[in-house]
Amino acid sequence: MHAADDEGFNPAEPQLGLWDAVSVIIGIVVGAGIYETAPLVFSNAKSPAQAMLVWALGGVLSLIGATCYAELASTYPRSGGDYVYLTRAFVPVVGFLFGWAELVVLLTGSIAMMAYVFADYAVALCGLPDQQSFLFAVVGVVSLTLLNLAGVVVGKSAQNVLSWVKVAGLGMIVVAGLSWGSPRELALRASSEESSIGVALILVLYTYGGWNDAAFIAAEVRDRKRNVPRALLLATAGVTAIYLLVNAAFIAGLGFAKARTSRAIAADVLSLPFGSVAGAVMSLLVMISALSAANALIFTGSRVYAALGADYSVLGALGRWHPRLHSPIVALFAQLAVSLSLIAIVGTGPGRRIVDVALKPSALPPVAWAGHGGFDTLLRCTAPVFWLFFSLTGISLIVLRAKEPNRPRPFRVPLYPILPLIFCGTCVCMLYASVEYAGSLSLVGVIPVALGLPLYFASKRKPASRSAPNTPVETRRHAT
Repeated sequence: MHAADDEGFNPAEPQLGLWDAVSVIIGIVVGAGIYETAPLVFSNAKSPAQAMLVWALGGVLSLIGATCYAELASTYPRSGGDYVYLTRAFVPVVGFLFGWAELVVLLTGSIAMMAYVFADYAVALCGLPDQQSFLFAVVGVVSLTLLNLAGVVVGKSAQNVLSWVKVAGLGMIVVAGLSWGSPRELALRASSEESSIGVALILVLYTYGGWNDAAFIAAEVRDRKRNVPRALLLATAGVTAIYLLVNAAFIAGLGFAKARTSRAIAADVLSLPFGSVAGAVMSLLVMISALSAANALIFTGSRVYAALGADYSVLGALGRWHPRLHSPIVALFAQLAVSLSLIAIVGTGPGRRIVDVALKPSALPPVAWAGHGGFDTLLRCTAPVFWLFFSLTGISLIVLRAKEPNRPRPFRVPLYPILPLIFCGTCVCMLYASVEYAGSLSLVGVIPVALGLPLYFASKRKPASRSAPNTPVETRRHAT
């Protein structure tokens, strides 16, 4: 039996409740993206109704995906999420490459980007030179990692506070837009301007992204076979409601035409009741949102690497958990090292020069480093990798239903196989769109992932009995 086939790698007593898991999901999903993508979505829609419909469609598609992950997470409640499902459904190398990709490209890249969002607003709020952003980004990631090193209780407490303060801030935007604006703006007729619903949907799904990461911590949720599906569905539905209300407030507060062109849409709405202090309020809100997202990514990501280390000797150190703090210490430090490296690469002159020199012999176009160009490049490089593995996870649900038809499934996707096929179709379309958008830069994200192949073949796979050093009481009880 494969190590990843076993439910055993659950190295700590479950300490997360339902609302802790909901906070993690909301913390990841509701980052700074809603403030950046909303005007772009509006500019690709012909009317407020069409824009709201796209946001609602994104929520529905995310809920469909959440039902798929709810079945997988409740059926295979082992720490590591997609890593477990891909390993079990296909061949072990697929799961290994997913875990490796999360460490070298996906999660660490997202942590670095959120750190810089926090840093850029902090520097602007304090009136410091732009060059100080690097230091703020480093301090942000190091501080959040130390919180998570202190243990799961400290990490979840920080996440709860950040998530609900962020939701309260979004509530301020909703109240400001709907109370000081004109809700009649939502009923405007379609304009004759060009629109692209496809582009709008890509942006919306990007903004909804991250709810699936709750599966990474399935083993640490109390009564996980019930609470993980509940958390996925409650949080995704909650985020959908939040996004619909916030976008309605944007349109009502500013009017559809101004909302399409606004460069600081939330600050513009908050200026209705707060006037000139809106910029400072908005900066604090974005900083909290970025920190919340980064903390949730740090918390969940370390669990993926720990599951990987528990199964493969070459990365065995990643699977070590502190017996008292219940934290994957080595995995957190490895994640910190990679995240800081990415921050240095895209945010400092020497780092950018290294990338320019490395790309010079290739046929790839030079990186545009102006403004946030480095981060835009990183996003384009990683998106195809993300949607590739996301598609494979959707397919794994169908494969596992066929391979293990008699396995108990505490939660089953309704209307099977219609909803999983819709989810898989959405992922494949997004994969195609992301590859078309990234072009040859897709290789920049693929190459680091491919470097994991030699590690896989050099590693000895551990027996199942060795990958479960500290199985929780609940799992041991069910095994007897």
